[in-house]
Amino acid sequence: MQRSNIPAQRDHILLEINKLLSSHGFETSNIYDRSCFDMVAKKDLLLLLMKVLINVDGFTGKQAQEIKKVASTFFASPLIIGIKSKNEILEEDVVYERHGIPVIAFKTFKTMLIEEIYPEIFADRGGYFVQIDGNVIKDIREKKNLSRKDLADLAHVSRETIYKYENGMVRAFPETAMMLESILNMKITLSVNLFNIPEPEVAKEKTKKEPKELFDLGFGVIPTRRTPFDALAKLESETAHRIRDDNSPIMTNMEKNRSPSILKRMAGNLKDLSGVTGTEAVFILENRKKETCIEGVPVVHNWEMGEMKNSKEFLKVVKERKQCS
Repeated sequence: MQRSNIPAQRDHILLEINKLLSSHGFETSNIYDRSCFDMVAKKDLLLLLMKVLINVDGFTGKQAQEIKKVASTFFASPLIIGIKSKNEILEEDVVYERHGIPVIAFKTFKTMLIEEIYPEIFADRGGYFVQIDGNVIKDIREKKNLSRKDLADLAHVSRETIYKYENGMVRAFPETAMMLESILNMKITLSVNLFNIPEPEVAKEKTKKEPKELFDLGFGVIPTRRTPFDALAKLESETAHRIRDDNSPIMTNMEKNRSPSILKRMAGNLKDLSGVTGTEAVFILENRKKETCIEGVPVVHNWEMGEMKNSKEFLKVVKERKQCS
């Protein structure tokens, strides 16, 4: 992992996170301080897109949309590690949320990795809540021959509330959950799932024809703004099924009048992310030079793509040029 121009107050946290992840079997990327994510980490089938913020209230809706877009394409889980909100320090073992992205304190993250203990308390408007296992409540209640009213009276809630708990309709206050656990003599709280993968929200953007050559070959193109790449290309489902290929995304960078030195720097970022995520990376250039790669990243020219018949030919060229030096 390489460091770049990261503000000093975040530098230490990012290095600690990288150290923790590496010591627990994760492969980690470089740090990308001008991206919607700061780093990527992978272990087995889990891929994390991580963002570190001092003040989590500075995280905007546009940033959330971007990281969700990338995460859903990569089948990755976005996660924010923060220090404070406007006026208070984030509490340990509590999950917060900003624009649909889970937010936790560094100590919570550390506990997850070292002790494999996941938070159960969720902070929302109105206070703190826990998710409870309604099936367990119903099963134990019936085994104890308690009606919903009986259990409601003992827990000092309404019969309707017990019904909602059992059917997963509402979350509970931690104090109520503790009382129910005491009455039923059984753990009923559930850990918060921090590794959800966002639902795709980019159907309209996938139809954009930029670069047109990729679109013509059967790829959906998902443009990005604050990432180390210009776009993600992914075969449309019907095309992937027809050529019997997987539907992994491809990170693409375009020429855009960039200097050779900038393209080389971008190639290093692509190669790093490609290694961690296990996805292909490619430059799509407009010039007619004969270069086939930049710093180990395949180059395909748009005039070449215009002569290709289908996506299979494009993917073959990318794989052939992947080993260039």
